[in-house]
Amino acid sequence: MSEPNDEAILTQAVQGDADAFGMLYQRYVGRIYNYIYYRTGNQHDAEDLTARVFYRAMHHIESYQHRGLPFSAWLYRIAHNLVANWHRDNSRRPEIPLEDGLWVHHPGDPPEASLLQAEERERLLRLIHTLPPERQQLLILKFVEHFSNAEIGEIMGRTEGAIKSLYHRTLLSLRDDLEKMD
Repeated sequence: MSEPNDEAILTQAVQGDADAFGMLYQRYVGRIYNYIYYRTGNQHDAEDLTARVFYRAMHHIESYQHRGLPFSAWLYRIAHNLVANWHRDNSRRPEIPLEDGLWVHHPGDPPEASLLQAEERERLLRLIHTLPPERQQLLILKFVEHFSNAEIGEIMGRTEGAIKSLYHRTLLSLRDDLEKMD
């Protein structure tokens, strides 16, 4: 038997079905946690903020309105707002340990190839961390979560055109910074 789709579960959750909301929680908690962790760089804060996202979602699910975007976009919007408040309250930039996930050796690859890839990733991550938080968020949503420009726009509270423009400027900036490093 296949799993019910989001719309069927969402309909039940909006009507107050706690089990249906629990299914949505199970489906999205990992993705929301990862997004928040990338934005805060701290496991404990990410856990706390993730819990707050789902607490808010649970208490406002009855007012959820389908706007042609996936339900997850609504959750990411809540997460975005909580992370923005967290940054404002803590007035610090997000930090992610560069060591996490950088050394990946695939059997059959020469060790020097893995080392070069790790160095490239580390260089790119350092550059990404120098970007304003808004541009970091865009890159996370685009390349980690694989959202469309329309979905990113909904999450970030911008038009699809503004997201395309920001994405283009961000990539140009990264390219220029990489060239300066070479």
